Amino acid sequence: MSAHRASAALPRAGGQEISGLGALPGIGLEEITERAGLMTRVDRKYVLPREEVGTLLAAAGGDLRVLEIDGRRRFSYRSLYYDTPDLTAYRAAATGRRRRWKVRRRDYLDTGTSFLEVKTRTGRGESAKLRLPLPADGSGAGPAAGRPLSGAGLEHVRTTLLDAGCAAPAQPLVPVLATTYARTTVLIAAEDARLTLDDSLSWIAADGQMLHLDGEVVVETKAGTRPGRVDRALWRAGHRPQRLSKYATGLALLDDSLSANRWHRTLRDLPVA
Repeated sequence: MSAHRASAALPRAGGQEISGLGALPGIGLEEITERAGLMTRVDRKYVLPREEVGTLLAAAGGDLRVLEIDGRRRFSYRSLYYDTPDLTAYRAAATGRRRRWKVRRRDYLDTGTSFLEVKTRTGRGESAKLRLPLPADGSGAGPAAGRPLSGAGLEHVRTTLLDAGCAAPAQPLVPVLATTYARTTVLIAAEDARLTLDDSLSWIAADGQMLHLDGEVVVETKAGTRPGRVDRALWRAGHRPQRLSKYATGLALLDDSLSANRWHRTLRDLPVA
């Protein structure tokens, strides 16, 4: 594992569509949101070689459809994660606290929309996400150029955390990590469930260090408490869910002084450069 320094500007995710998805029928955003847009769910994450993804999805079956907007199926994302200066959110995740939270600004680069998202986790392992629309940010700046959260955004975070039974942080929320990647979203029509395929993932820290995950795809199934057919297909192929948080794992990869025992296996196995 190695890291290098980069400019404050974040790279836009490159690459091409994952093989095997082109033949699948498309589905619009409104329909996929109506059928599988639940904001309370159980997420299971896997890391697969890019060349295996299409084969495994075909084995899962279940009438798969790919989200398509204006002829595009692969969308560029940029996320800016906020935490306290002493990393309250990271440390809660690292110690496996039952109730924890994550705050990020997410920019959907292809559609020009942006949201402030607050994700909370319950003691039952379920997660919920509430978001606030924001003006689009075309700067492409990384965390070093960001400002502490304030105004309506900060109030949204505090209200959401209190409503979820999480203590709102007393310290400022500052940008500490950013990510870019390309996402493809698939509907499993037979279950009204969905999964996301994230490739070309990059992390950039506040000090300018950057890492890339090349040749691998982060597959995330998003369904109810029971595993779906894609989960079962992955298990048959020898893949098991991994503890992988783009925020926490990325921060631990970039700063080996942080406590990261919870993600030891993931950190050991990720082929980053």
